[in-house]
Amino acid sequence: MSRTRGGGRHMDERDVRVRARGGSKPRTRNRPKHSDAVEGLVTAVDRGRYRCLVDGVWVVAMKARELGRGSIVVGDRVDVVGDLSGKPDTLARVVRVKERRSVLRRTADDTDPVERIIVANADQLAIVCALADPEPQPRFVDRCLVAAYDAGLEPLLCLTKADLGDPGPMVRLYEPLGVPNVVLGPDSDPTGLSERLAGHTTVLVGSSGVGKSTLVNRLIPGTDRAVGGVNSVTGRGRHTSTSAVALAFEGGWLIDTPGVRSFGLAHIAPEEIVEGFPEIAELTPDCPEVCAHRPESPGCAVQAALAAGNLDADRVASLLRLLSSREGEDEEAPPDPS
Repeated sequence: MSRTRGGGRHMDERDVRVRARGGSKPRTRNRPKHSDAVEGLVTAVDRGRYRCLVDGVWVVAMKARELGRGSIVVGDRVDVVGDLSGKPDTLARVVRVKERRSVLRRTADDTDPVERIIVANADQLAIVCALADPEPQPRFVDRCLVAAYDAGLEPLLCLTKADLGDPGPMVRLYEPLGVPNVVLGPDSDPTGLSERLAGHTTVLVGSSGVGKSTLVNRLIPGTDRAVGGVNSVTGRGRHTSTSAVALAFEGGWLIDTPGVRSFGLAHIAPEEIVEGFPEIAELTPDCPEVCAHRPESPGCAVQAALAAGNLDADRVASLLRLLSSREGEDEEAPPDPS
């Protein structure tokens, strides 16, 4: 060891510390097989914790690091390892996400490139729409129908607050599409709705204040989903449910989702939006190769059928609004008629 004039010392090879190789594990890209994993169903997601039903036991799990940043959503079938006792303060790990049979997606708006998965593996979409307080929104219903058809889900129109409004206009609007409907008031017997939900995995979607949580509480007593009202100034519902949750119901699952004020379709191509309107889509092969289906579009078979009285004008107008908003136009549209 040598010293400097100031009393310090020079660094030499004896000062270099070498870490022994034998004490650390070699890194590997091979993911563990987890052959002992057990399949479960994700029924709720809360801040990185997943509530899963595993062999009849409710288990709280976290996502294994090897899964990366991919999302896990309500309805996912997953493989779980670790403490599966379900006892308080225990935590398991989700190590695999099974292939999804269906995915219901939306974007925040029609210009947002990021799609958000709402739920996985559902087979039915119940679109909840109030007949008053707040006023019915046909355009919102149309958007949900497009998303349902895109995801391969069977749609069901659930009209609530029948004591405050006439269901006739909404029923007549969607009858030509073959969309089944259920009309409910506060004193209505929900048996008809229960029969349509039994044995299915159904997602409830609707604007805030239309009565989704009220429906869930009636169908599954003791659930105690929070119920809110409608703002008397804006006419909009107040958000009560803050996250999706799956509830067991008569051989299937009922998934209640937070109320939404927009249902963006940026992830769906314009031609797929047209497919969401079957009675219009069947006419489009007779249109020119590139056709916007607008009044000024030359040779448009849709506009010709509309002029002949063979199409519902409101349905065509709704389709054109969807196509316009998908292209970034018509961002703030006038209120829907009741």
